[in-house]
Amino acid sequence: MAGVILLTVCLVWTFWLLCTIQMGEFSGFRRPLLIALPIGYGLVLRFVGEFLAVRSLGILCLLAAEPLLDAAFLRYETSRLLVTVLAYLLILAGLFWVSIPYILRDQINWTARSAFRWRCFHAIALIYGCVILTFAFTRY
Repeated sequence: MAGVILLTVCLVWTFWLLCTIQMGEFSGFRRPLLIALPIGYGLVLRFVGEFLAVRSLGILCLLAAEPLLDAAFLRYETSRLLVTVLAYLLILAGLFWVSIPYILRDQINWTARSAFRWRCFHAIALIYGCVILTFAFTRY
């Protein structure tokens, strides 16, 4: 059920992007993509049953990287690199989770194998988020 919900969110987000994004010389592909997108959504729901939630989460990570990169584009502060690194980590994770979805299970198992790893991983994520939030309030 979570996979269907996440995939539906991805469909709506991608449909909105296709309708509003500047495509330049590829604008001729807009209509075929708008037609193929719901067809692909139905086919994925029909034929991709395994790890649908992980694959949908990977697609969502790929979509979430675009506004992050857009926010850091043409900014002169060096702290923009923190957001850019986060965006590229999301892209990397999204590519792996879409193509090899059991990797997420292995990553969760590796992180949760001991309490030290779990706390260390989340402490690093918390510090990284606090640094980005601090720079957002002080630099941007």
